[in-house]
Amino acid sequence: MPIPPELPARPLSDPGLTFGAPPQQFPFNTINPATGLPFEGRGQYNGSLRPGSDFFQFFTQYPTQKYYVERIRANTNFRFTSDTNIPAQTIWGFNLGGSATSDVAKMPGPTVVSHYQEPWLIRRYNELPTQSQNGGFGVPEMSTHLHNFHTAPESDGGPCRYFFRGQYFDQYFTGQQAGFASTNQPNGDINESLSSLWYHDHRIDHTAENTYKGLAGFHLIFNQFDTGNETTGFRLPSYPQYDIPIMLNDKLLDPSTGLLCFDTFNFKGLLGDIQLANGIIQPFFNVSQRRYRFRVLNGGPSRFYELFLTDPLTPSTQIPFWVIADDGNLLPTPIQVTSIRLGVAERYDIIVDFNQVKSLIGSHTKVRLENRLIQDDGQGPSCDLFSAGQGMSCVEFRIGSVVTDNSVNPATHPSFYQLPSVITPRITRNFNFDRDNGQWVINGRFANCNELRFAVTQNSAENWLLSNPRSDWQHPIHVHLEEHQILSRSSNGGHRFSYSHHSRHAGAGSSSWSSHGDCAFGGGGGGISTTRPNVPNVEVSRKDVTRLQANEDVKVFFRFRDFQGDWAMHCHNTVHEDHAMMLLFQVQPGVTDNNQNP
Repeated sequence: MPIPPELPARPLSDPGLTFGAPPQQFPFNTINPATGLPFEGRGQYNGSLRPGSDFFQFFTQYPTQKYYVERIRANTNFRFTSDTNIPAQTIWGFNLGGSATSDVAKMPGPTVVSHYQEPWLIRRYNELPTQSQNGGFGVPEMSTHLHNFHTAPESDGGPCRYFFRGQYFDQYFTGQQAGFASTNQPNGDINESLSSLWYHDHRIDHTAENTYKGLAGFHLIFNQFDTGNETTGFRLPSYPQYDIPIMLNDKLLDPSTGLLCFDTFNFKGLLGDIQLANGIIQPFFNVSQRRYRFRVLNGGPSRFYELFLTDPLTPSTQIPFWVIADDGNLLPTPIQVTSIRLGVAERYDIIVDFNQVKSLIGSHTKVRLENRLIQDDGQGPSCDLFSAGQGMSCVEFRIGSVVTDNSVNPATHPSFYQLPSVITPRITRNFNFDRDNGQWVINGRFANCNELRFAVTQNSAENWLLSNPRSDWQHPIHVHLEEHQILSRSSNGGHRFSYSHHSRHAGAGSSSWSSHGDCAFGGGGGGISTTRPNVPNVEVSRKDVTRLQANEDVKVFFRFRDFQGDWAMHCHNTVHEDHAMMLLFQVQPGVTDNNQNP
């Protein structure tokens, strides 16, 4: 299994940072005579933002310390496998920042590594081919979202802030934890620290096809406790030797050509016929007999996973491992499980002790990261699991010899960050995720770049009730800007709203809908919370994606701090997202918006 290379930092004098103009607080909107467009795409909001208002918030208070460059390109010779029966593919991806043609696009893209209290800026160049040269799908406008970071809207990579071929886009990040300008000045709340993030295209209406084509990569953040060095801080396995990101995707190949294809008329969700890990079909990874940290990401577009460790020779053997983080957020203490379930864009950081694994499997030397969750269409998984050993192998771990291990033993229950307190909300808002007129809707309305659906009072707290009134589908719901905590999960007994029943049909290019039941996740052996109704213990955490299961209500708690502007909430089944299951909201000081059903 290949490990994505780390993106190198660059000096401010690097040609990639001086083209047009060096990074600055306000967008560089001077026209480039070679393209007829502004050099920089920032400030060209394709919706309701006031022109010229996309300047970097807190740019002078937290001066940039690290600079990065990426170029977004096509790679016409990418291989999913060494099997020559499957041809080379054309993918779109991010490169290591060089201008030479030999610096090719990668899938996943290079891993960006940052540290808290070290503000950084990334300049990304759009060098994609024209749409007529896209190989059948993909749109060459880009908006790169750093998924889960506490980010101002001008750098968040929202769906309506896309830029065009021939332009660059600067994104600046304060590098501070949430609360840095409000409740926990000047650096934020250490308990809001993040670790395993990812970046991906977010172009409105085309996120699914662009990310599916390769426009995604990891972004890891360290601090004085989660240091990347197993001899310091929390003593988690050292990066990069024993701290490994794994991006899971499935892809669909055209049976007549073997080439990557995408069904733009499938509104339910796309399921592939090959399983990738870090861009390769079912790879193997050599490990030593010691502890590893795996940062497991469901990269979509529509498949859910329930992952087990399986000995292929004795699949009935239960192999436990430890969850240390949910959506990149370290739990208060590790939780032992035998499985994890991931909706699209969810992440789990897990610790696998291959010394202990070897003691369980005896003379055998291989275990597989196996997806046993049955899913027959893109609308969501079934309620059933494959028998052990009958699921889809994602990665095969090949176990070698014993080596030195200085990392903390999760069985000693070390303490990490504590959960931030939940306070009384100013308001509870209700959001119903449903289907209407062949598209996906939130509270009966479609995504619209020209509509900010509601306003949140800056530095306030809110509860949101997320509702799925149907048994036909599931939705992984993602909210930008701030993380949330799940307060409760409950069955709502089915359809409770008055939207039209013709929405029960799949619409253009898809078949009839099947009932999937509630498919509740039982916690993977980690138990259910005694204080938060029906919430698995591994979800008693800070989250940025919540799986909204069939016929389910989920109550979540937010604080909205530090930044002003507009952000998105959407389903992260990216096919649902592209077919209108998204809204925009704003955060402003001094507003009082009491709309409970926006």
